[in-house]
Order: sequence, then C-alpha cells, then structure tokens
Amino acid sequence: MTRTIHEITGSDATDFLQGLVTNDITRLGQGLVYAALLTPQGKYLADFFLARRDGTILLDADADLAPGLIQRLTMYKLRADVDIAPSDLQVFRGTGPAPEGALPDPRHPDMGWRRYGEEGGDDGTDFDAIRVAHCIPETGIELTPDTFILEAGFERLNGVEFRKGCYVGQEVTARMKHKTELRKGLRTVRIKGRAAVGTPITADGKPAGTLFTQAGDRAIAYLRFDRAAGKMQAEEATITLAD
Repeated sequence: MTRTIHEITGSDATDFLQGLVTNDITRLGQGLVYAALLTPQGKYLADFFLARRDGTILLDADADLAPGLIQRLTMYKLRADVDIAPSDLQVFRGTGPAPEGALPDPRHPDMGWRRYGEEGGDDGTDFDAIRVAHCIPETGIELTPDTFILEAGFERLNGVEFRKGCYVGQEVTARMKHKTELRKGLRTVRIKGRAAVGTPITADGKPAGTLFTQAGDRAIAYLRFDRAAGKMQAEEATITLAD
C-alpha cells in the first residue's frame, strides 16, 4: 500500500501526541512506535508508525487515510506549539539483514524493518503471507471504522499502552481490557477454497464472522468466538480455526 510521511515539529509535539494516540510516545527513543488514533467511542480512525529523526517526529500512515488523520490531528492542535507538514521522505520496507538507518517493525520480528529516505517500496517480501501467519491486520482491510483495536490484536502487536495517561478513546479501550472478555476478534484460519475479502462466514447457517486477507491455505478472519469451534463456510470455501 502507498504510504505518506508527515513531519511533526514544535516544542509541544511529544506531549501533543501523548495525549491523543494509543501508545506511549516516550518509546520513540527506542525505535519505531506503532499506534492508532481512535474516536471518543473507542473505534479505529487510523493506524500509523511514529519515528524520531533529527528533532522531528515522522508520521508514517496509509496514503488514503492520511488526509483525514492530519485533519483530525490539526483539529486537536488548538494553541499547542505543533506544526504538521508533508515530507518528501518515503518508506522502504524489507526483511533479512537491515540496512543502515532501518528500524525494526515493532508489530512482530518477522515483519522486518522500515527505512525512511529517498526510496520507497519493498524488497519483494510476501508481507501478506507474514501478516496472515501472525494475524497482523492491515489498514483498510482488517482495520475499518468498525474496528475495536483490542479485537484486532493491538496489545499483542505492541500498539497500545495501558500504563500511560489518557488518550482519545482510552476509557472504552481500558474497559474492554479490564472489565470484559472479548467475544469477537481477528484470528488466523485455515481455508479450503477461495472467497473474496469481505465474504460473510457462517456456522450452521448462522453469522459467524467475515473473511479477510488470504495467503495459501490460511487467512485472517474476524470471528464470533462462540460460533468458531467447528467447520464454517465462506461461500464455497470451508473455514476452520488454525492450530
């Protein structure tokens, strides 16, 4: 997917982001930070990477979501000393030995690294296969405006911090973490046959979820856990939970 980089500067930049996004911005000293911006109701608006570079915070987001994300951040800026501007930098991602200046993807070691510079693209790695193997959601596919980030695995993917202060949507997210048991969420499944992204999944004729990214005989699916114990169907494809 195409990415867009913005540069966030100003004396209030760190505190500004810390009060808005799901992760702890103080971790920027350790490398890339994966985070999301939520609605006040705890629903997903956008996910992105943040990196510190020469006194600037880089915001690496999906190009389709970036305009709305920047508009929302600008709305929250008020009188804070923060400037958000587009950057000419691009992101190149890959796996294997990391080149100089590359930063590890914090979601999972198999997702490799990201390097910010003049070159964009990737090294040809099948990232969809890696995502499916480790149930890592993608912007605009598994991650939609209906997504709650804990159902999408953000805690496992190092995308949310529960010990930091408040952020937008924090109350709902914390309640889901501490006071409820998740009854729905993303899981890696085995699939025999093929069906399009977005195909409804049924179990014994009852709605059980939705099928998303596929790679080989596996896929990511959003499931109702109480209906996901046995065989399920997505059009002509047979779905079962992966081991």
